[in-house]
Amino acid sequence: MLHRRKFIQLSSLGAGSLIASKSFGIKFKNNKVIKPVVAATWNTGIAANIDAWKILSNGGRALDAVEKGVMVTESSINCCVGLGANPDRDGYVTLDASIMDEFGNAGAVAAIERIKHPISVARKVMENTPHVLLVGEGAQQFAVSQGFPLESKSLSPEAELEYKEWLKTSQYKPKINIEQTGTNPTAFAPLKLSNGDWNHDTIGMIAIDAAGNLSGSCTTSGMAFKMRGRVGDSPLIGSGLFVDNEIGAAVSTGLGEEVIKTAGTHTVVEYMRHGYPPEEACKAAIQRVIKRNSIEKAKTFQVAYIAINKQGIVGGYAIQKGFNYAVYSNEINNKLIDSKYLY
Repeated sequence: MLHRRKFIQLSSLGAGSLIASKSFGIKFKNNKVIKPVVAATWNTGIAANIDAWKILSNGGRALDAVEKGVMVTESSINCCVGLGANPDRDGYVTLDASIMDEFGNAGAVAAIERIKHPISVARKVMENTPHVLLVGEGAQQFAVSQGFPLESKSLSPEAELEYKEWLKTSQYKPKINIEQTGTNPTAFAPLKLSNGDWNHDTIGMIAIDAAGNLSGSCTTSGMAFKMRGRVGDSPLIGSGLFVDNEIGAAVSTGLGEEVIKTAGTHTVVEYMRHGYPPEEACKAAIQRVIKRNSIEKAKTFQVAYIAINKQGIVGGYAIQKGFNYAVYSNEINNKLIDSKYLY
């Protein structure tokens, strides 16, 4: 709950006096609205932002931008997002995605196989069905009916090597910041972290367009070597993604189970509704995750959020050091920002 004094302090800031993260070095004043803006999780967001910005900078709709942006990452053939990703423990690559527009419409798919662009199928669910979420075989059947081709069942060479290595012990031990990639933000070749683990998992994207409308997207292969049928937060509206065009938008990354249990992105947006700037809203939502866990347990996993408000201000926050996100606007030329964090 918000304490009365804290709420009054935050409300008194007003939209015009909000200041972006110090990492940006930019102050927004005189009620200036910064738009368009796009932001995406991790440094794979740099390349994804480029395609999104092409749409936004030409007056395009935020919804189109967040779809096209994450398609860049879905197209990469590696152990990260997309069909090249590491499989579940039974050897199948299953993908999840969600998308949400400025009208509150949403679509999602979960545990879909052999479809290159689940984010585009999620948009078709939003636009062409009365539903929000389709899963598994039904999601695949719908995708085919909408003209999406079925891709190969085979694992990418890199993922096959990793899977064979994993089978030697069959241990499931998710690592903190395993989503984070290497130093080259435009390289999609699979890169190993210092502890020997492959990068993988999620890209989330949020944007405000020139008309001042918000949209968001999220796409993932889920955790490597997860249980067959496991679905995380990414395709769940209010967990991995939430958009309220009057207030702002947020996306998550990290341990999906913890995001789901706190309705993470909806929580972030609700804090912004009560006057919190994006970074502070993300921090408050992170503290909600910590509250339901011991500090010792919370230090063993990562959860991170990024958010954008109607002024075009972007902020992020994480449990652990190591999370970053990319921001592109007329003022910020596709810059990678190291998120603030608790531990």
